[in-house]
Amino acid sequence: MTFRLATWNVNSLKVRLPHLVDWLARAQPDAFCLQETKIEDAQFPLVDIQAAGYQAVYCGQKAYNGVAILARSAISDVQHGIPNFADDPKRVIAATVNGVRVV
Repeated sequence: MTFRLATWNVNSLKVRLPHLVDWLARAQPDAFCLQETKIEDAQFPLVDIQAAGYQAVYCGQKAYNGVAILARSAISDVQHGIPNFADDPKRVIAATVNGVRVV
């Protein structure tokens, strides 16, 4: 099985969303990890991501940090943060995509 994974320290998803959507259309990875989305969950551009053919799980916060996993197929077993870690800086998300654990 071939599984194409890509990652990008996006440094503001709001600013780079058009670039992301264009790249996803060209590259079509199975899963895509984003770091430093710098966007709160309520403002996450889920509609745009879904229109590009991807599902998404995410956790973010205003101004800094924030992570997301995008996938062309079902996303399951989502875990936000680090278990038993008191600080919650929105820097870790994990999920399973096509039997592959992505962190």
